[in-house]
Amino acid sequence: MAGTGNGPLSGVRVVELAGIGPGPFAAMLLADLGADVVRVDRPGGSGLGIDPAYDTTNRNKRSVLVDLKSAEGPGQVLDLAERADVLIEGYRPGVAERLGIGPDACLERNPRLVYGRMTGWGQQGPLAATAGHDIGYIAVPGALGMTGPPAGPPAAPANLLGDYAGGSLYLVVGVLAALRHAQTEDGRGQVVDAAIVDGTAHLTSMIHGMLAAGGWQDRRGANLLDGGAPFYGTYETADGRHMAVGALEPRFYAEFVRLLGIEDDVPARDDIGAWEELRAAIAARFKTRTRQEWTAVFEASDACVAPVLSLREAPGHPHLAARGTFTGHGGITQPAPAPRFSATPGAIRRPPARPGADTVEVARDWGVPALTDRREPATGTGRRTAWPDGTRAGDGRARPGGGAG
Repeated sequence: MAGTGNGPLSGVRVVELAGIGPGPFAAMLLADLGADVVRVDRPGGSGLGIDPAYDTTNRNKRSVLVDLKSAEGPGQVLDLAERADVLIEGYRPGVAERLGIGPDACLERNPRLVYGRMTGWGQQGPLAATAGHDIGYIAVPGALGMTGPPAGPPAAPANLLGDYAGGSLYLVVGVLAALRHAQTEDGRGQVVDAAIVDGTAHLTSMIHGMLAAGGWQDRRGANLLDGGAPFYGTYETADGRHMAVGALEPRFYAEFVRLLGIEDDVPARDDIGAWEELRAAIAARFKTRTRQEWTAVFEASDACVAPVLSLREAPGHPHLAARGTFTGHGGITQPAPAPRFSATPGAIRRPPARPGADTVEVARDWGVPALTDRREPATGTGRRTAWPDGTRAGDGRARPGGGAG
């Protein structure tokens, strides 16, 4: 089975050097959009510790097994790079070069290659060589300090804001822009340096504008969009669950307080000095009914109120179900490809790639017979798989260079 299919990137070839976090997610997005993504796994696994059968960030990809520290390993990667449009790697600065698969070596073999580099701190700067994770990468640009209650510590938004929003999505934007340039008549390949700190800082552009204009206070819980306003935040219901309120515009706020049943009992929303009184009234009212009951009250209204759902609850929400926002594939409920295209829709074509399971297929389809010079793994069934050198997939080994970007 070929790795290409429907999607606007059908026919685009991508090499992904296995890592964890934002690199695999970026490659998954390209694969969801139709690209033929070949993931280069290595003996010992990525260190993530998840059974490969459930790692949905590796869906729609194919996997080959390459030992980058072996004599033949770098040459096998260069053979793939020569036939690819894009290569993605997430090593610490200098690691790919030491392995012999850095930008210079790859671009020498393929001058039109887009070489995407995904790191936390970037390729240069005082912290470039140090390890880190999402929470640190969003802390330094100021994004983490904006989250959470004013009287408590900042709240970590999982790894969504840094790894995926500030990292993966910026890498994909950069790769697609560079790919367009490379495919013009006089175009050439180039290196895309996607750093999570850069992307996360870029995400705060509007806030910096508001800060400069005096419309944003540089502290948590004191602003329109960070929970400071009583009409933009979350409230607990009678059953211990929560509702999300985003009634920013006056007409939506009027609908909100009317349906909440407090329109005649609260101070004016523009009276900032009375915001705590307003917040207390809203909180007390929400505590009188369950989340389900309040959901029914606000359903189909313009009050901008929604139930706060868990990950397991989300796929069953009527709106998301009607849109097919989540889908089932291979026994796993997961988000469907996004965004959507009218003429070239994306799709989940393949389950998560098992390390090394597609080596023969890729060697044939990409014309890289050197990939099969080494004996393949005995099976592709999960993290207990034994590789030829005696190691096991998912044994927790750090990726080349260690750390996370």
